[in-house]
Amino acid sequence: MSLNLDTAQAIVAEAFAVRLERGFKPLTVVVLDAGGHLVAAARQDGASNNRFEIAQGKAYGALALGMGSRALMERAEQQPYFIASATAVLGGRLVPVPGGVLVLGDDGSVQGAVGISGETSDNDEAAASAAIKAVGLTAQVA
Repeated sequence: MSLNLDTAQAIVAEAFAVRLERGFKPLTVVVLDAGGHLVAAARQDGASNNRFEIAQGKAYGALALGMGSRALMERAEQQPYFIASATAVLGGRLVPVPGGVLVLGDDGSVQGAVGISGETSDNDEAAASAAIKAVGLTAQVA
């Protein structure tokens, strides 16, 4: 199973609600299905340039390597040549910093990924995780 449009749009709305609750800077949210296809994306007024590409790279990298982008950052610190090579293979669509979170279904299967950019990487990740949980799914950051 993969994320559908209604669920993806609900994740975007929940992430924007988290932004308001926590006083974060304007966010850009990208939701990809299990195949890495764009399902929903939105940029809040005031978000800086190229946040879409960063958010998409966080989500796409998480899907491509099967781990949240926080884990990718840790891997980049330990194996920089591997992450550089993976980034090249993926056409530059890998951003190895927190904010890319896998979305798991009830059975533990990957349903897609959420990438957020606009705040600190830790806050981007927190917003993505909270939004995923708010729609009744499981967030995997590692």
